[in-house]
Amino acid sequence: MTETTLHDGLPPNTRWVAMLALSISISMSVLVGSIANVALPTIARDLGVTPADSIWVVNAYQLAVTVSLMPLASLGDVYGHRRVYCLGVALYTAASLICAIAPSLPILVGARVLQGLGGAGIMSVNGALVRFIFPRSALGRGVGYNALVVAASSAAGPSVAAAIMSVASWPWLFAVQVPLGVIALLLSLRFLPRSPITGHRFDPLSAVLNAFTLGLFISGLDGVGRGAGTALAWVEMAVGAAFGIVFVRRQHGLRAPMLPVDLFRRPIFALSVAGASCAHAAQMTVMIALPFYFQYVHGMTPIEIGVLITPWPAVLVIVAPLAGRLSDRYPAGLLGGCGLSVMTIGLLLLLFMPADASRLDIAWRFMVCGTGFGFFQSPNNRLIIGSAPPDRVGVGSGMVSTARLFGQTTAGALVAVIFGLTHNAANAVSLGTHIAIGMAAGLAGLAMTLSWLRLRPDRPALQPIG
Repeated sequence: MTETTLHDGLPPNTRWVAMLALSISISMSVLVGSIANVALPTIARDLGVTPADSIWVVNAYQLAVTVSLMPLASLGDVYGHRRVYCLGVALYTAASLICAIAPSLPILVGARVLQGLGGAGIMSVNGALVRFIFPRSALGRGVGYNALVVAASSAAGPSVAAAIMSVASWPWLFAVQVPLGVIALLLSLRFLPRSPITGHRFDPLSAVLNAFTLGLFISGLDGVGRGAGTALAWVEMAVGAAFGIVFVRRQHGLRAPMLPVDLFRRPIFALSVAGASCAHAAQMTVMIALPFYFQYVHGMTPIEIGVLITPWPAVLVIVAPLAGRLSDRYPAGLLGGCGLSVMTIGLLLLLFMPADASRLDIAWRFMVCGTGFGFFQSPNNRLIIGSAPPDRVGVGSGMVSTARLFGQTTAGALVAVIFGLTHNAANAVSLGTHIAIGMAAGLAGLAMTLSWLRLRPDRPALQPIG
């Protein structure tokens, strides 16, 4: 077990072993989303269920992660980030084993809920642990490496799933994660640092209100996007909003609120979280909409589409660590503003791309977008995590993941609405895709504006508090 303080981080010889422990479990939690998507048709066939029912294999995980991120981040501040993280890894690993041996869809979906809770335990406090692993002067470097792991895992997801499915059945998608989870847990118990235990109390009512707020809102948003039971979907969103009002009001009376309303009073923190949601929504919009265009208009195969999209996450592997290092020296508003300007230009280049564009023409546009996004993501995450007080660093880390998931979920629903509205139009897929990419460019432009606003003279950059 390794001790550390917020001021100096871990010694260099153990710092990278601790980061390896984080990297293994983070890559698992990121990979599991895309590999499950690839296997859905096979899972539906083998378990004898409809494709619509099989989607719950994906939705159950995503919903469990989303509703539990903030409560688990709060628990990390109360009981220790290392403890919440290790319990998350243990639960995730056990749930992966249950997924691998699940004989029916209900058991598989239940195991995916448990896996989502474990994944939330990993994602909610990993940024907080990075802050304790690295010295304050190198925090951006640690955040950059975290972003590198996420980007590499996202890029490798479809290929890993295809490789496993080519030689084994779908349960092995989950089974291969069990030994990795055991290794990550052993390394975490040995090398991850202990963080100071705060005197805050965990508020169960806030956790319940958070779950109802996000659960109902996301469920309703998904229903609107699919056009199924639209009236019920709007009711779910309205009830979720009502719970949200009660949730936010309760936070104002707490000394250490689960939703950091006190930190949101700082414009630079609020601008950073809002910018992250917009930027992730822009990225997800492209990743959802363009594959339809490539397949139905250009006649590409799924493998060709996967290869063509890869330059975006692949360039992040290079850019994220560089941007992380730069964020230790330059303001996040400057790096993020420049990066999002590049990303907006890249999205506009995609929007006005010739219909007969070559594979190379498409690929370099994706590289422009990925480069811009990378120069925003690492510095922005560093600012959000580093600006939280020492006894609230878990909540700051949780907001990074919450902003990402909220942006991605909203983007998915909006793209579904756009395709639904343009379904009967001439060249429906082409029209819907162009509208979606235009929306993505607008979201990136909004995020760019929010990032530049952080450089106003009356909004000095927050420094890590230690």
